[in-house]
Amino acid sequence: MNMDITLRPEQGLINSGFMNMVDNLEQTLLGSDLPGVAKGDDGTFPLKHSFSDGIYVREMFMHKGGLVIGKMYKISHTWFLLSGELEIATSEGTNHYIAPCYVTAPVGTKRVLHALEDSVFVNVYPNPDNIIDIETLENLLTWKSYEEFKEYKLLNK
Repeated sequence: MNMDITLRPEQGLINSGFMNMVDNLEQTLLGSDLPGVAKGDDGTFPLKHSFSDGIYVREMFMHKGGLVIGKMYKISHTWFLLSGELEIATSEGTNHYIAPCYVTAPVGTKRVLHALEDSVFVNVYPNPDNIIDIETLENLLTWKSYEEFKEYKLLNK
């Protein structure tokens, strides 16, 4: 599968071709028994959740060769690569990251992460209501599908 992704300015932040490709990849991976593929929070890559006043931090430990398809985010947030090396595809293209580094991810970001080395990947989100229930936070921070995102965009034009 060709993972080269091109964003055309007229398409805006989310490239529907990218989303279709990621959805197809996600369905294929979810139906496979390949090692190193995270299927939700199944423990393939251990997550650590931390909280401070107004902040939610999620830390993921990825093993070399691992693959994660993230969710689509409703908010801008910052992520850090504390150790390791990742290749990350978004609707804006594919980038190579070597720790330490950080990136601000805009609203609507959906990522495909491939660990080139054992890596520690950290997302930092605003949490003004100091919610500690992970499922509630995920519902507040992410859209469940590209269709849900498109509905949101139509309602907020």
